[in-house]
Amino acid sequence: MRALSALAVAVVALLCAGCGGGSDDASSDAASNLAPLSTLGKLEPAPAPGKPGGELVAIPDAPELAPAASKATATQDVDGIKCEHNAKLVFHVHTHVTVFVDGKPRAIPAGVGVDPPVGPDNYRASPIGPQFGETPGQCLAWVSTRYADGLIHVESSEQRSFTLGDFFKVWGQPLGTNELGPEQGRVTAIVNRKAWTGDPADIPLDAHTQIQLMVGKPLVAPQTIRFPGLF
Repeated sequence: MRALSALAVAVVALLCAGCGGGSDDASSDAASNLAPLSTLGKLEPAPAPGKPGGELVAIPDAPELAPAASKATATQDVDGIKCEHNAKLVFHVHTHVTVFVDGKPRAIPAGVGVDPPVGPDNYRASPIGPQFGETPGQCLAWVSTRYADGLIHVESSEQRSFTLGDFFKVWGQPLGTNELGPEQGRVTAIVNRKAWTGDPADIPLDAHTQIQLMVGKPLVAPQTIRFPGLF
């Protein structure tokens, strides 16, 4: 029995190796960019998040921030980020992102980081997941979305760290202190219920990180989720 228990512990340790994807230095840098939520002043209550989708995460009843796309393809990477078919993954974690423009929600669409783009021939949303990667020639970038629920899948065949800026580069959308996709204006970011004081493009995409991006007023209290059934 003890031998079996030891084996189980070893298996769990092996499976969890590299789960975070980031480094201690990156975590330290991130911590230096966090401030109390109170520094943002008055925050409006977060609206109802929407109905749960196929990943059991709410999909906002809101227009897309921008259409889904992938600058990473099977033949072209984006800053070293590849788009692969049936990749042998080193790790796979999830980060959640919510977006508000002038206090109103916007959705991050399904299919960011998927090439060719999703359509009726290669996408079917279902409780067991969309059929990405089953179409010949289709690939998934190391940062991508499956549903319009704001859940970013961070999955790589190489051990490395990722940032929110990496995701937006793969998407082909700008992100900085004064731009959020097609929206212009000061970008306010909240990370794990704390104010982010640096460039939002530098926010690490670590396991279960919860990020909120806002342009304009009013600012909205952080909308958080649970990660049911996910790593």
